[in-house]
Amino acid sequence: MPPSSDAAGAYRLASPATGSERPLLLCRVGSLVCALPLEHISETMRPLPLEPFHGMPPFVDGLSIIRGAPVPVVDLARLLGNDSGARRTRLVVVKVSERRVALSVEHVIGVRSLDVAANGALPPLLAGARGEFVAAVGSLDAHLLVVLESALMLPASTWASLDSRAGEA
Repeated sequence: MPPSSDAAGAYRLASPATGSERPLLLCRVGSLVCALPLEHISETMRPLPLEPFHGMPPFVDGLSIIRGAPVPVVDLARLLGNDSGARRTRLVVVKVSERRVALSVEHVIGVRSLDVAANGALPPLLAGARGEFVAAVGSLDAHLLVVLESALMLPASTWASLDSRAGEA
């Protein structure tokens, strides 16, 4: 099921579960394609004004007011140590327990389904992240760490396969 968009360019995402395939939101972060489980995503949107939040790790950009509430914004490229210097064009708002956290990414590619059982050897998203950054995420917000640990990095071959399947649909 494709996401629906409103006039402001925000996407509301639903997560239909079909068979052994798992719906994933694909995002480009530097040279990586990241796959975030759709069940953790509430929406995507253009970046909003940001208020710096001093004393935070370098991967936390600050706070944005999203739907009337302050939400921390985490730069996913910086967290993963893959900061190409490219402009972040989207926020991916993830549900973290009863709260939300926005991940800033360069580009949202779209929703794709992946047979996780057949691709069980895909590397976890945080495999390449700096250890002290992962520890900082865990000490700041254990629930966010759980969400990020459920995400995957897609090698070029897997991404190419998903991209070609999307072109056939």
